[in-house]
Amino acid sequence: MNRLAAPSFRARFQRLLQTRVWGMDIHPTARIAATALIDRTWPRGIHIGEGCIIADHAVVLTHDMTRGVYLDTHIGARSELGPRAIVLPGLTIGEDCVIAPGAVVTKNMAPRSYAIGNPAEISERAD
Repeated sequence: MNRLAAPSFRARFQRLLQTRVWGMDIHPTARIAATALIDRTWPRGIHIGEGCIIADHAVVLTHDMTRGVYLDTHIGARSELGPRAIVLPGLTIGEDCVIAPGAVVTKNMAPRSYAIGNPAEISERAD
């Protein structure tokens, strides 16, 4: 996903629905791919910080029907979710985190950490 590309009409319309109609807390500078799945079962539980990038087919969940729970999921500022990455409900992803493509995040992530794998192995970034 190109950080500098202007959002398409579909992306702008989708953001309007997410924030105004469903009540999601999404910072205006966050970039979310049109194919990303941002959970609408508990939309007020979505919190996405400034400058975040959520790539194609990434999933951010706020509910678990098997346990009957609805939890807030927080994605910190400037974090990046790769294509097809999954963030489970009730987690907090710290600022400046990177989640690799296809990773399934099952635990909270400290700021400036990196997650890879299924289930995701979390490590501190060296850069």
